[in-house]
Amino acid sequence: MSPYVAEPVYLNGRFLPLAEAGVSPLDRGFLYGDGVYEVVPVYSRQAFRLDEHLQRLEATLAGIRLTNPLAVGDWQAIVARLIEAAPWEDQSIYLQVTRGADDKRDHAFPPASVPPTVFAFASPLVTTPANIRAQGVGAITVPDLRWARCDLKVISLLANVLARQQAVEQGCAEALLIRDGLLKEGAASNIFVVKDGVLLAPPKTQLMLPGITYDVILELAATHRLPLAVREITEMELRTADEVWMTSSTKEVLAITTLDGQPVGNGQPGPIGERMWQWYQDFKNTVMRKG
Repeated sequence: MSPYVAEPVYLNGRFLPLAEAGVSPLDRGFLYGDGVYEVVPVYSRQAFRLDEHLQRLEATLAGIRLTNPLAVGDWQAIVARLIEAAPWEDQSIYLQVTRGADDKRDHAFPPASVPPTVFAFASPLVTTPANIRAQGVGAITVPDLRWARCDLKVISLLANVLARQQAVEQGCAEALLIRDGLLKEGAASNIFVVKDGVLLAPPKTQLMLPGITYDVILELAATHRLPLAVREITEMELRTADEVWMTSSTKEVLAITTLDGQPVGNGQPGPIGERMWQWYQDFKNTVMRKG
């Protein structure tokens, strides 16, 4: 077992050691990035909103015209076995489906007789250390050069990889993607803005991945009656925001305190973000840890 991948992993109907899990070099995921993925957070060995994650997986498969190779019950059984076998109480379950391995390289879909490749494994779910959360992180802005179906959770992530690497090389934690003067999301996170006490969230469109954590933040804002507007956010609003947050299952609610080298607000995590982080922790401990 690697420190980051538990054993067994799942591959095409079998649970087996990672070293024995082999995929054909002609697999279309390898040749074209022709596939989809899903990541399910697990708290106290309980998969959080598994049905919603499987629905998003189904929607992405439909979006690339690939029939789901497994029934919902089969996916649930795979996830349950991976969770049970892993050594960590909090985990991240990775699911991936590609269009399979043909006997040649051809852009068009392979014959229906070619089965999809299904791969899944468990990793530890590691959240932001307290000292980093207390001071916030830096981010940069970059042009959003991705394709026009960012709502599909596909494995073709090169544009995101390059944006995130650009952030890392500048000592920052995230790259915020700007398209036509509007904030869309981070390279690997959703982004929220606070201005004059109002939480602003970019709307779900084909240019943003619909995050499960994003949904939780909106629900918590509604529950606690935090003023909220779901609408397009301009680059100017982003740059003049009082607070900016990045959110994901691993980042949870993490303040961005510098943007392109300039302070966000007063350069410290803001009070509304702190309240949202506490609401998130309460929700995690009372709801997420029960599945």
